[in-house]
Amino acid sequence: MNSLPNLKYRCLVAEKDPQGNVTAAIAERTLGEPAPGELVVRIAFSSLNYKDALAATGHPGVARRLPLVPGIDAAGTIAGGHSTRFQPGDEVLIFHAQFGTERDGGYAEYAVVPEELVFKLPRGLSLLEAMSIGTGGFTAAQCVDELLRHQITPNSGQIVVSGATGGVGIYAVKLLARLGYQVVASTGKAHLVDWLKQHGAREVLTRGDLDDRTQRPLLSARWAGAVDTVGGNTLATILRATQPFGCVTACGLVGGADLPLTVYPFILRGVTLQGVDTAGITPAYRAELWQRLAGDWRLQDIEKISYVVPLDGLTEEIARILRGEIAGRVVVKL
Repeated sequence: MNSLPNLKYRCLVAEKDPQGNVTAAIAERTLGEPAPGELVVRIAFSSLNYKDALAATGHPGVARRLPLVPGIDAAGTIAGGHSTRFQPGDEVLIFHAQFGTERDGGYAEYAVVPEELVFKLPRGLSLLEAMSIGTGGFTAAQCVDELLRHQITPNSGQIVVSGATGGVGIYAVKLLARLGYQVVASTGKAHLVDWLKQHGAREVLTRGDLDDRTQRPLLSARWAGAVDTVGGNTLATILRATQPFGCVTACGLVGGADLPLTVYPFILRGVTLQGVDTAGITPAYRAELWQRLAGDWRLQDIEKISYVVPLDGLTEEIARILRGEIAGRVVVKL
């Protein structure tokens, strides 16, 4: 394939200023020559996840180096490089644990990446739709798949989704409703109750409803399963109120990393706490789940829970997601 030497492109770069503070700003760079085994991807869209906001502010557990171009996912077309699997113009996705954390990510008009970070866009999805799903939607789908693996079906009972207006939460609400589950959503945003019901929630709880501060080791059993995006005491409250042999999937920690809990939900009710990690899964499983998202799990009206921002407007959206002001999925147009 052709190389693209000395091509100028724009990107968002997080780096330390002379005072040691981490700032993120638009910069212009020159595209480097891809090494053997690397591809040049012209990025059309990326997305904004909470992890990206942490990387953009230099969080040491996320941004493994600085300066760094954040963006843990991307969709675009092959523009050059060295490959026997891809041709120029092929539409592709980029997802990998290193992308946007250890190496430059998706908030750039071009990316040079190892071939193993790239896979073809599933048939049936556009590049925009793929990033409307993005890592957030994929995480939600992985949570739903774990519920099914633990035999939690639509007939099992109510499924609660915490942090339901966030990027993972709202996609989980819509997907679970699409599959016929009884979805109960929880949010701290009272003005979005009707919005959640429009997207499939049969009932909406306040944030406090999932924040029991008593010392009771078990609560009245209500949930057949859960998608928890919050962590902390919210996760502990959900576990204490889960039915015998229910399954709770956990994928977030905005409410804290501690888990104030006894072992009683596990040894008296047989509850499963299933952690969800999108970064460490096998390529085969990732491809399988994306095929479902493009097929029988496809949401026909995904644009109703996402909106598009340009690269120039991204720093404002990063500040908003850190303040907890984002509802739905944010797509970044490069």
